[in-house]
Amino acid sequence: MSRFMIKDTQLLGLKVIQRQPITDARGNFCRLFCAEELRTAGWIKPIAQINHSKTQGVGTIRGLHFQYAPQGEMKLVSCLHGEVWDVAVDIRLESPTYLQWHAERLSPENHTALLIPEGFAHGFQALTPQCDLVYCTSNSYAAEFESGLNPQDGALAIAWPLPVQNLSAKDASHPLIQDGFKGYFAQ
Repeated sequence: MSRFMIKDTQLLGLKVIQRQPITDARGNFCRLFCAEELRTAGWIKPIAQINHSKTQGVGTIRGLHFQYAPQGEMKLVSCLHGEVWDVAVDIRLESPTYLQWHAERLSPENHTALLIPEGFAHGFQALTPQCDLVYCTSNSYAAEFESGLNPQDGALAIAWPLPVQNLSAKDASHPLIQDGFKGYFAQ
């Protein structure tokens, strides 16, 4: 029996994963990752890292982060505490949805995760005072391939649900699209 319902988004390869927990009087059991089931959604590599992000402050934004090819990474992002507005931006220059974004609310109550393919930038905004996210990634972090997009870039026109708070200096300093961004494969 499948424990995931996999839904396509308008961005090719980006999937919403709706988990199907088993619930009884004691609480519930929920599978966070299953290679066999997620293979149909495009996850074909082993998990290289599992990262935990703890974010404090309503309105706080982290991102929009990515790693250039060949260190690109697929991510399965889940919220274990609190609620976030999770955003993925298609940065594949050849894609018909280049620079378009999709967002989902993630929380432990809605059992929703976002499966983000390589070639996407990722970020989120905290909707509650404290949020804990877990990321399964298909590649290890490599500082020399790390980059990001400015989450307040007007060219992206991301409709953050709350006023932007607590944006790190690093995330705020990511260049704007008009400053020569050439997509995921260019470095």
